[in-house]
Amino acid sequence: MRAPPLLLLLAACAPPSCATAAPTPPGWEPAADAPWCPYKVLPEGPEAGGGRLCFRSPARGFRCQAPGCAAHASAGRSLRASVLRNRSVLLQWRLGPAEARRVRAFALNCSWRGAYTRFPCERVLLGASCRDYLLPDVHDGVRYRLCLQPLPLRAEPAGAPEPAAPAECVEFAAEPAGMREIVVAMTAVGGSICVMLVVICLLVAYITENLMHPAFGRPGLRRQP
Repeated sequence: MRAPPLLLLLAACAPPSCATAAPTPPGWEPAADAPWCPYKVLPEGPEAGGGRLCFRSPARGFRCQAPGCAAHASAGRSLRASVLRNRSVLLQWRLGPAEARRVRAFALNCSWRGAYTRFPCERVLLGASCRDYLLPDVHDGVRYRLCLQPLPLRAEPAGAPEPAAPAECVEFAAEPAGMREIVVAMTAVGGSICVMLVVICLLVAYITENLMHPAFGRPGLRRQP
């Protein structure tokens, strides 16, 4: 069976880094016939409207590799968050084939922990074909909690509504990138200072032994009476 022309075009235009990346485990990527992920970023207040419909391309072939990425998984192992060094977070989830056919959308809720309570940060409604979502910017040292809940298909007028599946949640905290860079810089500067001090000590010892006391250690040069 021949591949659709759109898939062949995407494969031909893909960069070499994507072509050589290790394949993502099955179930973590959308279907091949779903090149786009529709989503809505919902406002906080219900009176503000339903949000604007947007589209994004899925992150196919993505692999979280240390030290530039730290992976965090939910308790059910079906939701994971990859915290990147540039303070962005790629959220990925997987569903079984039977479960995916009963889902019409996904509800994503984001919150962060304060000193005494939790504060909402983002609410997103994603289409049934979506399997990942990118949070572009998170704050360093803040404990985030992301919960994803599959929304079931709407029931027929005569049938009973299908119960919604429980939400999967994952928590993480972005490592302070600025502090890490400061520590690395201070370590490099401290090492350079230590090397300079060793060189200065060796130079002082050489001067003391050879220039300031030239007569010592040379008894054969003393004049005879």
